[in-house]
Amino acid sequence: MKKILLSILILCTAVTTTIFAQTSADYNYSFAVRGFSMMQLPKILNQTNTQDYTKMVGNGAMLKFNDNQISYRISGNYFRDTDVQFQNTCETCEIAKGKVTDYSFKIGFEKNFNYSRVQPYFAFDIGYRSNRFTGTLSPANSMVPTTSQSADASKNGLVMTPSLGLKINIIPNLAIFAESSLDFNYSYEKQDITQPNLAGRTINTYNKWEFLLNPVSAGIQFNFNSKN
Repeated sequence: MKKILLSILILCTAVTTTIFAQTSADYNYSFAVRGFSMMQLPKILNQTNTQDYTKMVGNGAMLKFNDNQISYRISGNYFRDTDVQFQNTCETCEIAKGKVTDYSFKIGFEKNFNYSRVQPYFAFDIGYRSNRFTGTLSPANSMVPTTSQSADASKNGLVMTPSLGLKINIIPNLAIFAESSLDFNYSYEKQDITQPNLAGRTINTYNKWEFLLNPVSAGIQFNFNSKN
């Protein structure tokens, strides 16, 4: 009796998985929203805590064009924080305060490794990224007279992002996903520091590579336009 019940259970599971696998890939388009992300942002000025991660909620979206196991995707991410504070150059040198805006646009592909309900995948995206900080620099030592300088630092350039992820198809039209990625940024950086009362101004420019780890990005995906 136990063997019969076990056989029936295995058969039902196999049939359900097969049916689900057939229907979950039969959609031309998908739209995904990133609900939560933890990322490293590009270094600002001479920021000391560059290894810290920034938590973001609802910061991105993707449009996918599905072709069996491969999806071609267009994505955008946007983040803005109006209350940024960090140590600049060293812990006892300067305190930077201001706002940061970071956004990117990418195109790429996503390759699923199977047609099952749980789908591991690899993705690669390439595009444009912009990061800008505007604020002030003040002495960290309270014994030093306050002479705040205005700071405007921007980075613009190329970003390449390989990713590894896992997607779970809840129903044919709906899936949840989580992925980890690494950003390879090559940017043109401009730092503009202005002394109080416009007494002096320093402008520095650089071309830099940065490698930024994004441990997790999770969200929800909706599938549209069935092929059947």
